[in-house]
Amino acid sequence: MADRSSLTDEEREELEALRAEKAAREQSERDAAERAELERLRQRRAASEAERQAQLRDERARERGRALMEPDEDDLRMPTGQKVVILAVVGLAAVWLAVTLLG
Repeated sequence: MADRSSLTDEEREELEALRAEKAAREQSERDAAERAELERLRQRRAASEAERQAQLRDERARERGRALMEPDEDDLRMPTGQKVVILAVVGLAAVWLAVTLLG
């Protein structure tokens, strides 16, 4: 009685071809997953860098604002920012008074 469980040469070749196809497909899927992960990591790094730049820009703006509105340690004069605000309020009051009186 012939052994029915053994494969013929054709069946073996077909099996090997199918295994090779499967391995190629799995490798392709792994490569795609790695590319996707690489892209996610690049996006995360770019977002982190953008956030760091925004924080640095905000800190510089706060420092400029602080320097504008606070006098120096050895300077007792009024800061420029306060002078501008006071002049703007006085100017608005003068315009309002002129409009009220002149009618």
